[in-house]
Amino acid sequence: MGLKVTEKTREIVEPILDKMNLELVDIEFEKEGKNWFLRVFIDKSDGVDIEECGIVSEQLSEQLDQEDPVSVPYYLEVSSPGAERPLKKEQDFKDNIGKTIFISLYEPYEGAKTFEGELIGYDGTFVTIEIKVKTRKKQVQIPYKKIAKARLAVTFN
Repeated sequence: MGLKVTEKTREIVEPILDKMNLELVDIEFEKEGKNWFLRVFIDKSDGVDIEECGIVSEQLSEQLDQEDPVSVPYYLEVSSPGAERPLKKEQDFKDNIGKTIFISLYEPYEGAKTFEGELIGYDGTFVTIEIKVKTRKKQVQIPYKKIAKARLAVTFN
């Protein structure tokens, strides 16, 4: 059910976002306790505000009511992905070079399953990050296909 709901929601929300020059970051349809939540995360280069989230929520809600792709009662939430925005698409990696990211892998690579460091590059096959090993810096090239999840990481210096 979840995949069908997220795909149908994607079809409905993308034209709304295109008109507003907003980007779809992610869609989640999850059960938490006894309640279902349909979460739509949107963004743009200088961030989204609450007013934009409200407009998208209103228009999306209206369309979802008409097309009715969800067979259970649910709560709709439209928001920014926040400071630790997920990196879902290849373009996300290209757009965030120079930023600190956190990566978790499907299986260990070079002895680790998670990495955090500065995103140095992405060439279509490998994500290159610079990590700290004690007091030294080391570059690691991680195969893109091995990445289970990636997100921006908030760091405090």
